[in-house]
Amino acid sequence: RKRRVASRAAGAHNVCCLLSRRAHGFYARDAGVAHRKNLGLLRKIICQESTKFKKVWTTHSASPIAYERGRIYLDNYQCCISSIAREPRILYQKPKCSKSEKIEDALLLECPLGEMLPSPSDYKSSLIVLTVQNWLLRLSADSGEILEKIYLAGSCCKFRYLSWDTPQEVMVVKSAQNKLPAAARQAGIQQSVMFYLAVFQVLPLSFIGMLEINKKIFGSSVTDVAVSNGILIVMHSMGLVRLYNFQAICEQFMEQPFDLGHEFNWNGQVGVVGKYPFGLPCNIKITDTPPLLFEASSLENAFQIGGYPWHYIITPNKKKHKGVFHICSLKDNALVIYSDSSFSEMNVQKNGVQDMKCCSLESDWIYFHPDMSGRIIHVGPSLIKVLKLKEVKNNTDQVEVAEDFTIVADRENCVNNAVTVTASGRVVKKRFNLLDDDPEQETFKIVDYEDELDLLSTVAVTEIGADGKAHLDFHCNDYGILLKSIPLLESWDVTYSHEVYFDKDLVLHIEQKPNRRFSCYVYQMVCDTAKEDECSSPEKTERAFCKKGGRIFEYI
Repeated sequence: RKRRVASRAAGAHNVCCLLSRRAHGFYARDAGVAHRKNLGLLRKIICQESTKFKKVWTTHSASPIAYERGRIYLDNYQCCISSIAREPRILYQKPKCSKSEKIEDALLLECPLGEMLPSPSDYKSSLIVLTVQNWLLRLSADSGEILEKIYLAGSCCKFRYLSWDTPQEVMVVKSAQNKLPAAARQAGIQQSVMFYLAVFQVLPLSFIGMLEINKKIFGSSVTDVAVSNGILIVMHSMGLVRLYNFQAICEQFMEQPFDLGHEFNWNGQVGVVGKYPFGLPCNIKITDTPPLLFEASSLENAFQIGGYPWHYIITPNKKKHKGVFHICSLKDNALVIYSDSSFSEMNVQKNGVQDMKCCSLESDWIYFHPDMSGRIIHVGPSLIKVLKLKEVKNNTDQVEVAEDFTIVADRENCVNNAVTVTASGRVVKKRFNLLDDDPEQETFKIVDYEDELDLLSTVAVTEIGADGKAHLDFHCNDYGILLKSIPLLESWDVTYSHEVYFDKDLVLHIEQKPNRRFSCYVYQMVCDTAKEDECSSPEKTERAFCKKGGRIFEYI
């Protein structure tokens, strides 16, 4: 009997554990578990020494090239190419659009999990695009077919920018800054409305409201505005950044809700919401300054919030402090303590001012780690520091920032002496010192995070002669250990603009050259060790050209 009772108690405990794991999303037969296991296997395969990334094809364009989830967009989103296949496969090719149909901005929209949607097309990926004539279109990501069409407003404002308030849930459409014609300004007429914001819930696409950002409410020094994670961020000319509760503003100042496609009578106008020529009503009228949540002064309005507990990063609002970052507590604005392991034996601590003291053309940069760990990434020309926030021992009210790990560029350990002596005894004085980001030294240019594989990726560049050589490295996100290095075969000019995407088994390099010339280089993973030389040596590869959809592709 005792054994039977013990067995039942153990079984009950196991059931409780299973239910608890289910509540937290862990279940052996769940599709998410299988997906995570597959991604873990893919990570191991990618990091194997025998796995290589081969450059499979290249294309060029006279207009910007964009990449979203396995799709490459060219010709102002009129052409879409799948990057998954070994050879370029054109998903759709539209006729060249007129200037009035030009797309200003775009966002990829993916269907939410576990929700019933009104249309079968809602369950497939789509592209939200904003045209120069204030049309908001939802296009099929695979065919380019127009699924929905919304007219935003007439000539009173020009909408130009798309962004997420809450990713894949709430979208914000922002206008360009309102400016009066020169004649009106000369006549002494002043413009009080700076920006318009239109806010939408997505899938199904529904209109939340439109509001003005007015100088009379927010101050005459307003220069820009943004919405992120339910916060209205207002930037001012003197470096001041002010935060407001955006949801509370919508609830407090909304005069009347409206639904897309319904008739309305608003300020003497009768029309249909989201249809031409009426567009959307400005139904959120801010009549008084909303309560201020937080404000800070920072150079160039640079301001970031993150970490746990909440902290923010600013640069003191003086040009001489460019490249100096203060990590402060959001609770009391106090600088965190910086704990340096080199001072551990002396028990010395200093404040959390981050300054790499770089002498470089491009300043170092800092941001909260996108893996939601609360860590901070600080990137300089030759050093990447991953910092973590933690409570001070014996003082839970105080937080310190400490180095989690560092990644160092592969540079020769040479001393850059200002004075050298030749073999004959002649003293030679250097006229200048090398910059920290001198092209002849390996320099970090891009740092990114691949969330599905939990890898930290870096792009480092060294100029050898007339050509720049770059390599993409994968590091362990927990410890910074180098796991994989992929050489990029094309020359890298540090004066050009570059973007590098690492998406599972795909590497994509987009380059912008002078005179609006754009190039796209596609690399794909191969596991055949016999092809090692083919993947790493441009001299041993054969090139072929073909034409698809009026576009020339170069195969390698």
